[in-house]
Amino acid sequence: MNKLTLIASAAALAATFAAGYQVANWQNDSHALTAERAAQQAIDAAMQRESEIAAHVEKRLGELQANERVIDRGIIREIQKPIYQRVCIGPDAIRLLNHAAAGTDPSATEPNEALP
Repeated sequence: MNKLTLIASAAALAATFAAGYQVANWQNDSHALTAERAAQQAIDAAMQRESEIAAHVEKRLGELQANERVIDRGIIREIQKPIYQRVCIGPDAIRLLNHAAAGTDPSATEPNEALP
């Protein structure tokens, strides 16, 4: 009878261990589910708040009127003229600048003024 008691005690101990392990798994799953539900509630609350803000912004944007004006003052004309004057540079430099503005190649053999 001693062996039978020992086997029954071992079986009871194994069943108790298995039941405790199962209960611990259920408890961990319960905590995970609680955390998941809390996170989902926070997400839902944030989405609800943002939806209300977006609806308010859309309503306000719908009330606004466009007040942009386009003023056409006509065509602006720009006329290019040689603006170089003899202020502090010599006539040769002015001639070179005028040729550069016109896009021509100045000939060094051409005199700038008539010879006496």
